[in-house]
Amino acid sequence: MPTKTVVVGSTVGLHARPASIISEAAGELDSEVLIGLPGDEPVDASSALLIMTLGAGFGATVEVSGDSQSDVDAIAALVEKDLDA
Repeated sequence: MPTKTVVVGSTVGLHARPASIISEAAGELDSEVLIGLPGDEPVDASSALLIMTLGAGFGATVEVSGDSQSDVDAIAALVEKDLDA
């Protein structure tokens, strides 16, 4: 399973607005993408509520994984951006 480790770029962390943008993008993909803190159980990236439960703040390291490398890369790129700007 392709996995990419990235740093949260949003200054508010993976809170409401960034989580919503990420989940909307993940919901439009053809494969399931998971996101989680290293060592913890990952959650479905298409659920904003589940993303917010991670408690990942600005600068936190998260792992994005899934069946498709291109889908993982797309979601990882969003995690790295400041989506609350």
